[in-house]
Amino acid sequence: MEKLNFTKMAGAGNDFVVIGAGFKGLSALAKRLCDRKAGIGADGMLVLEKSKTADFRMRIFNADGSEAEMCGNGLRCAVLFKGMKRKVKVETIAGIYGGEITAKDRVKIGMEEPGGLKVNFPINVNGREIKANFINTGVPHTVVFVEGLDKIDVDSIGSGIRYHDEFKPKGSNVNFVEIVDDRNIKIRTYERGVEGETLACGTGSVASAIISTLKAQGSGLKVNVHTKGGVLKVEFDNIKNKIKNVYLEGEAKIVFQGGIYV
Repeated sequence: MEKLNFTKMAGAGNDFVVIGAGFKGLSALAKRLCDRKAGIGADGMLVLEKSKTADFRMRIFNADGSEAEMCGNGLRCAVLFKGMKRKVKVETIAGIYGGEITAKDRVKIGMEEPGGLKVNFPINVNGREIKANFINTGVPHTVVFVEGLDKIDVDSIGSGIRYHDEFKPKGSNVNFVEIVDDRNIKIRTYERGVEGETLACGTGSVASAIISTLKAQGSGLKVNVHTKGGVLKVEFDNIKNKIKNVYLEGEAKIVFQGGIYV
């Protein structure tokens, strides 16, 4: 058996196991470490490696062992873990992202311009028609506007949307959004790869803030996204329905460090 040293981190309720490079079988390792009963427990595993094009490279593996293109809260945790006081560049599968520590336990990252926008289209889920919105903010996200957010069956409806034919073959993350006012929204997220609800989702918060603003025909806002794990701040400009200068900011922290035999 081999001892693996790790750091447990959390970003607005999204929790991650952070390890260094050099381990084989990362998919199986992620499933083992993220198991909340037989492992450490986490939504995902972050692997931080050297990069030829950025300050470092981040790979993100979901709790089910699948590798994701990008993770907003994971990226914020990675920037905090590196402890860099200056602006840094981080390589991911989805591209290179900038990030910086703005205050104690607060990290702000720049996001790529989103793509694949599709609004207000019908899909049939569990025998009922739902009006859906779609955008890719580094990973695919479907946004559904609801009333009575606390009563929504996130796992059942979210799973139906996540695996819907409309989003094959990769599937989609799913965000249920309740608009509070022009600057505040509440969301609950079903995450692909976790296959259930998480306390927060960074890329989902960005997707929800953007589509909420487009729905209200806003030109550029700072939106407070209220998740179960805390408040994330999303900033962006809307220039003739072109989304630019996107930023995500919120809490990130180191929870504990330790070793596990694998």
